[in-house]
Amino acid sequence: MIHRRRAAPNRLAAFFAGPRAPALRAATAALWLFTLFTAGSAHAAIDCELNGRRVNPSDGSTLLGATGLMRCKDRATGEPQREQQVQNGAFTGLARFYEKGKLAREHILNAGGNIHGLAREYGPGGQVLREATYDDGQERGLARSFYPGGRLRRVTFYPSTGTDRAFVEFTERGQLSALRCGEAPMLAPVADDARLCGFTGGPSQVQLFDERGSLRSRLSYMLGKRVRSQDFYDNGKPSVQDEIAGNQRTERHFSSEGVKRRETMWLLVERSAVRQREQEFSEKGSLIRDQRWNPAGEPVRDDSYYLHGQPRSKSAYSGSGDARAVEITEFYESGQRAAHGRYRVAGRGRQVPVGKHQRFSEKGTLLAESSFDARGRVTRERSWDENGRLQRDEHVLEDGSRK
Repeated sequence: MIHRRRAAPNRLAAFFAGPRAPALRAATAALWLFTLFTAGSAHAAIDCELNGRRVNPSDGSTLLGATGLMRCKDRATGEPQREQQVQNGAFTGLARFYEKGKLAREHILNAGGNIHGLAREYGPGGQVLREATYDDGQERGLARSFYPGGRLRRVTFYPSTGTDRAFVEFTERGQLSALRCGEAPMLAPVADDARLCGFTGGPSQVQLFDERGSLRSRLSYMLGKRVRSQDFYDNGKPSVQDEIAGNQRTERHFSSEGVKRRETMWLLVERSAVRQREQEFSEKGSLIRDQRWNPAGEPVRDDSYYLHGQPRSKSAYSGSGDARAVEITEFYESGQRAAHGRYRVAGRGRQVPVGKHQRFSEKGTLLAESSFDARGRVTRERSWDENGRLQRDEHVLEDGSRK
């Protein structure tokens, strides 16, 4: 399992990177930005000036035809709130926004009102928390985020089309905590995903840790594809194992005591996977159910077991299409057959009883027998006592009456 956590969204990027961004008017963008970055100081009065005269960013008429650097301050404290270049009445060029008098984020807006070029976010101490490069409102190339102490937190590669294709995350201790590989190395020189993702030197061996420094996963990649993973509980016991060998994928689940509880195998075909076998185990590790499917994904067997290992039931499938059927045999804990019947497998796995269905005593004596026609309607019912003497024999007519 890959632990994937998306970085906190950049509100400006989300706004300016939408499908309608190219059509936004600069005045609309200015109003939104002013509202966003003054909301943090509720009810605070903001004064803005441009070329020595007061302007109102929410009123485009005060900026009409103006060019220069607009500065905004908190009226009560005098702390800077915003600095932004204006060209011919539109916000174009450098934009800086402050929180509690400290620079919080800066970027450049193009003529269309979209972020273009390098954009940064800062912590209270002036340290860079995130930096990314934009192309007309869309993130491109490597984007990096940092912990307040300066350690790298996450690096993501954004291709020219689509969403992020590769990323790596680190804990504040500097240990690897998340990884997603691309179809080729993409994260250099910030991260060596050529090695991490198995593009050089054969399958990689990667360990992921949580913030406490505890091992959470072991992964192996080959040419960017995950071929093995193992996740762990807090106590260090394995929780899930997942591995690929050739065209087979196997997934195992364990209890916190380290006992295997389920194992599932898939056949990998093109872009999908077909389940082939699934086994379930008790808390003590004994097999309690075993299911199998053919390459087409149709069930072949479904067997269940008592905790001591004796079979509880066995289901064997045969035929294909409309002729598909299943024979089900149930057992007592002693191993003696308890019941047997045949069913026609109808749409969505629905089972329709056909032929003779029998129930037996634990000594093997036939106790009851029901006969069904091809439509699943009972036509005859018989029962016997423990000594084999016939107790009842009834024919069931189509109207439901018996004789």
